[in-house]
Amino acid sequence: MTASFLGLPDRLTDGGMPRAVIFGAGHGSTYPGKDSSGHALAADAIRAASQGDAPLLEHWDFDLGGPLFDGKPVCCVDAGDIATRLHDNAGNRARIEAKTREVLSLPAVPILLGGDDSVVIPFLAGFADHGPVWILQVDAHIDWRDEVHGERYGYSSPMRRASEMPHVAGMVQVGLRSVGSARRTEIEAARHYGSRFVTAREVHAQGVGTALQHIPEGARVVVTFDCDSLDPGIMPGVAARTPGGLSYTQAIDLIAGLGKRAKIAGFDLVELYPPADIDGLSALTAARLLVNVIGTIVRQIG
Repeated sequence: MTASFLGLPDRLTDGGMPRAVIFGAGHGSTYPGKDSSGHALAADAIRAASQGDAPLLEHWDFDLGGPLFDGKPVCCVDAGDIATRLHDNAGNRARIEAKTREVLSLPAVPILLGGDDSVVIPFLAGFADHGPVWILQVDAHIDWRDEVHGERYGYSSPMRRASEMPHVAGMVQVGLRSVGSARRTEIEAARHYGSRFVTAREVHAQGVGTALQHIPEGARVVVTFDCDSLDPGIMPGVAARTPGGLSYTQAIDLIAGLGKRAKIAGFDLVELYPPADIDGLSALTAARLLVNVIGTIVRQIG
């Protein structure tokens, strides 16, 4: 592992409990004949991109309206990566879920760095004893396939599997655009479940409030953030580049707005594909998004 995210410690020096715990998971449930090793590079790419800001934790951050930890002691740790192996699908899911449950038991907010979108399924499963939770999925795609090549836990299925989890109260899917693996049957299944679709075009025209209005006030929300939700002009390092995505400002406004309306109970950042990045731009953007998430969690009440 490279240096930790922002140089954060792996435990608090005063022995206290952290507000948030970052951990990485390179592999989830990889499809037969596919290789997720490129996505497994993401967590360390994000950590490396954060190093320029590591000495600046007490400096003013204009995204947050103050220093990252709001003048208080550091309360976020980077626990490193859990051990995952390519095609050890069941084992990877078990380890990701167990780590999520461990963080929640502290209690702290788990922040998962993937990995492809398949790591989201065990991450969400880890909240089984901490529901009800809503899901805010930020993604170009709805990820509602029931199975692909016989695999029901792959990167095309996380929201379908989430809909089957009793502790998930509802979901909002924002940033949708273009064409993906969803067919009419998946769209109908998602709508029948009650998922709220908010396209990228709607966000561009109406602002992030058009998505946030579907989240009940005061709800506990797990955010799953797929990097391909962002426009490839600022996030080229993804496997499925699609024009018309969200801007960086829209993304951080969505995070900040959620923090004011509800409570972020968990966050994952997935689908960064470093082999396709250009001059480290995607990793830097991802690192800045994560800073905004931590700053929002720090400022939450309770």
